[in-house]
Amino acid sequence: MPHFFFHLFDDMVTRDEEGKTLPDEAAARDYALHNIRELICDDAKKGRINLAHWIEIADEQGQEVATVRFSEAVIIEG
Repeated sequence: MPHFFFHLFDDMVTRDEEGKTLPDEAAARDYALHNIRELICDDAKKGRINLAHWIEIADEQGQEVATVRFSEAVIIEG
């Protein structure tokens, strides 16, 4: 199974040094979305959400395979 790294780009850049083994890129994207939603929940408790932040998904060779923006993880209604 492939190994993916999830680099967080928010107010600063946080490089994922451990990564996660997942079946494929679709599973990696789902994993990123789940983590983004958790981060948004934490940010909401602080009273600030920045939907322009993103997670870059990289493969074992360090090549970017996808980018998932916070704005893709939620639907804003109202």
